Amino acid sequence: MSAAVLPVAAQTATPAGGRTGETVYREACMACHASGVNKAPRTGNAKDWAPLLREGQPALTGTAWTGIRQMPAKGGREDLTLEEFSRAVAWMARQGGGNWQDPDAALLARIEAVVKKREARAKKPANG
Repeated sequence: MSAAVLPVAAQTATPAGGRTGETVYREACMACHASGVNKAPRTGNAKDWAPLLREGQPALTGTAWTGIRQMPAKGGREDLTLEEFSRAVAWMARQGGGNWQDPDAALLARIEAVVKKREARAKKPANG
């Protein structure tokens, strides 16, 4: 179900575990994703989001959390939890035509596995 068809209360209610995806987007992501700064996929642009959506929610979210290309780890916001960050990614994906849901415990575990794998690779010596 897309955010556009959710009841208003469901779109704006703060989850028990922190900020909503839209709130995090407005606080942390919008500066780059609204206009496409540094080639960031633009919010609401299905063409920008299509290849990212194909990566899948755990892979894209875990990659974004650890940072990629011009995007800093955690979107440059050390105060975000992985769950809050994941909600923001899901919110942006929905705006770009995806059908991603806010993460539950099982999805968060899959995202954490991607994060751990990427962090382990980053710690490996270049020749090893």
